[in-house]
Amino acid sequence: MPADTASDVSLDDLSDASSYDSDEYHLAQQEWEESLQQLQQLVSFVLLPVLGKYLGRKWSYWLYARYLSSS
Repeated sequence: MPADTASDVSLDDLSDASSYDSDEYHLAQQEWEESLQQLQQLVSFVLLPVLGKYLGRKWSYWLYARYLSSS
């Protein structure tokens, strides 16, 4: 009996499964690209300004301390 069920699988069924896998792949690829774009936006709009503010303040405090010590 199990041999009969295996022979019932047609090429059309395999083709449909293949296109389904292809559709899943394209959907997964699109979601991956959207995730990367969101990470880029996070870095651009949140992390870089915060890092710039922190480094700017550190540099200005260092520069001001150097100015006071040279006076």
